[in-house]
Amino acid sequence: QVQLVESGGGLVQAGGSLRLSCVASGSVFGFFPMGWYRQAPGRQRELVADITAGGTTKYADSVKGRFTISRDNAKNTLYLQMDSLKPEDTAVYYCNTQPAFDKYWGQGTQVTVSS
Repeated sequence: QVQLVESGGGLVQAGGSLRLSCVASGSVFGFFPMGWYRQAPGRQRELVADITAGGTTKYADSVKGRFTISRDNAKNTLYLQMDSLKPEDTAVYYCNTQPAFDKYWGQGTQVTVSS
């Protein structure tokens, strides 16, 4: 059974930075492609970045050049470095496998960017 726990969210001004972390329980984390997702109020959840087990990354156009996804398989941890944050980045951020499995959704971490 895999459990994912996100942390690192908060309130930040536009132009600021945050670093999100996602710790996975279980020993199989290193084998799965992983992703960061977000859901803003009134909108569907969307994939913002993903990373293969080998470290190849992809980004949504809306965050390209501003967000960086990385992973530390030895620590079972996924990261999302978010720079140059914009008010439209405000959302609850979640990690999951890519593609996502419903049973792995956690509580997420709230990111609020003020203008």
